[in-house]
Amino acid sequence: MTTEELIDNLAIPVDGEKDQREIIIFTLSTCMWCKKCKRWLNERNIKYRYIDMDQIQYSQKSEILGYLQRNYQQRISYPYMVCDKRDIVVGYNPDKYEEIMKEGSE
Repeated sequence: MTTEELIDNLAIPVDGEKDQREIIIFTLSTCMWCKKCKRWLNERNIKYRYIDMDQIQYSQKSEILGYLQRNYQQRISYPYMVCDKRDIVVGYNPDKYEEIMKEGSE
């Protein structure tokens, strides 16, 4: 199984009417900033998927973190949002979320 397939299998979908961007967030279940990120997306009715990295096996977490670092060259901090497999937001940053969502609606 490839890492992308692993991510697809582990990701939990959250429905929303706004689905113009493919969004996945990597979070921690106990992180208040991660909860704020999910709330921000939910309040705007944005469709997304998430993986709580502290709720998966260590080997899966290691594989996913390696994949993120290799493919996106960004430091890992939670929440870690990937939009359309190209736009990255590290940490809770609602201004950047707004910017990315506007780009996706044009």
